[in-house]
Amino acid sequence: MSFPLLTVTAAVPAIGAIATAAVPAAKRTAAKWLALVFSLATFALAVTIAVRFTPGAKGGPYQLTESHSWIRDFGVRYELGVDGIAVAMIALTALLIPFVILAGWHDADPLEEVRPNRRWRPTQGFFALILAVEAMVVLSFEATDVFLFYVFFEAMLIPLYFLIGGFGDRAGTSGGKDGDEDAGRRSSAAVKFLLYNLVGGLIMLAAVIGLYAVTADQLGTGTFSLQQIVEARAAGKLDIGTGTERLLFLGFFFAFAVKAPLWPLHTWLPGAMGESTAPVAVLITAVVDKVGTFAMLRFCLQLFPEASSWATPVILVLAVISVIYGALVAVAQRDIKRLIAYASISHFGFIVLGIFAMTSQGQSGATLYMVNHGISTAALMLVAGFLISRRGSRLIADYGGVQKVAPILAGTFLIGGLATLSLPGLAPFVSEFLVLVGTFSRYPVIGIIATVGIVLAALYVLVLYQRTMTGPVKTEEVRAMPDLRVRELVVVAPLIALLIFLGVYPKPLTDIVNPAVDHTLSVVDKKDPKPPVQVDAVPGEGRHGHPARNNDVEAAK
Repeated sequence: MSFPLLTVTAAVPAIGAIATAAVPAAKRTAAKWLALVFSLATFALAVTIAVRFTPGAKGGPYQLTESHSWIRDFGVRYELGVDGIAVAMIALTALLIPFVILAGWHDADPLEEVRPNRRWRPTQGFFALILAVEAMVVLSFEATDVFLFYVFFEAMLIPLYFLIGGFGDRAGTSGGKDGDEDAGRRSSAAVKFLLYNLVGGLIMLAAVIGLYAVTADQLGTGTFSLQQIVEARAAGKLDIGTGTERLLFLGFFFAFAVKAPLWPLHTWLPGAMGESTAPVAVLITAVVDKVGTFAMLRFCLQLFPEASSWATPVILVLAVISVIYGALVAVAQRDIKRLIAYASISHFGFIVLGIFAMTSQGQSGATLYMVNHGISTAALMLVAGFLISRRGSRLIADYGGVQKVAPILAGTFLIGGLATLSLPGLAPFVSEFLVLVGTFSRYPVIGIIATVGIVLAALYVLVLYQRTMTGPVKTEEVRAMPDLRVRELVVVAPLIALLIFLGVYPKPLTDIVNPAVDHTLSVVDKKDPKPPVQVDAVPGEGRHGHPARNNDVEAAK
């Protein structure tokens, strides 16, 4: 039996969560270091997955597969496997968690001071919950059994609920005073997050049960195996009726659109990010929310190809509304973290747009966008968190002139902002460009409208920087603000380096992702639109430098 690399990659952070939670109350620093070590071990395993993965290898779309019987009577199996998209998302998750832990090194300290109870260990609980989320997210990216995916898709809500409600941002909007109003907002944001996602999950559960009933009726034995269902459909052994398929698709898509989030199911995100600490906000939008868009590619499109095509026009409209709406509301925000949250809603609109454009450029761009948005949002939000922790306020109006007293902080904030607006030369530009090209080639009107989001992104990012970083030093609290410390530089510098590297040289990612995108499009039976006119580069020569053939000449005509 081969080494179960995928299982071990998910098990390491799960074991780390248990070990961190078990650290004695007095050993707060030891708990932090233990959590960091387990997160780094998970990253090393994720790198091993990427190294062992062979893009475009024969023998099926999934590699490093594991399959064991779990609940035999209901056809549930413990099935894991990764394609190029999953490899990229696991790498993103494992990369960001160590930075989340380092950035949140002191986030639980206020609770230690206000609730000194040896039976309640805030520091251990905070870092254990982060590792628990990582384990569940990694398993969600690895699962190729629908029911197994559903279990972890829902289970990750529990630790996130406690991270938002129990370890929320105590800077607030009240000048650093953690009053009853701020505590009430944290509790409300946590409950809203949980209810929205639970409702989406329950609707998905009904669709999962319906899918099992259909496979049991037509195959004789019910199954939740993604690969088995796709192969049975391709072989003509499974024929889900049009009406049934569309209902099942809607059940799955609704849950994923809540998680993503897509307008109008987005309203839980600004509160959840605004009331969380900056590291937890990164965990939500850069890691957990990607499970929703990833699942659209893996499950919605592959399980329900006809329904995906049927729903595409409406989904594209919702996506372009998300792009414009999120950007417009971001322009009007007074709260730094809520501005970044609405910017993320706009970016998720681009991701969904690329997925349902049903082109190779669009879906490759959407996958790259998931990775690049995770890195850029992490960089911007974590620097914003460092800024807020110094001043004790999330309000933009409480800042001004920061670049005069903390130039490194201001510079890293600027680079994170420029990445958010997809400046050429930084990683998000490549993905946004591919999404727009892929969308325009099939839906030109939608593509043109979506470009408005680029202009609005420049507006909210540059206005944010101008109001917080430039001009005269506004208050004494800002004048006394220290620049980034060594720990904070260790967090931010690698993220900025990655933004530049992937902006200049995205080939390592595209090589991994493109074969998986081609497989998804083949399952949905979609091909890239042919250009209306094909013209030879050199008169009298064919498209590859050979003498022109008759069909080349006719195509040029």
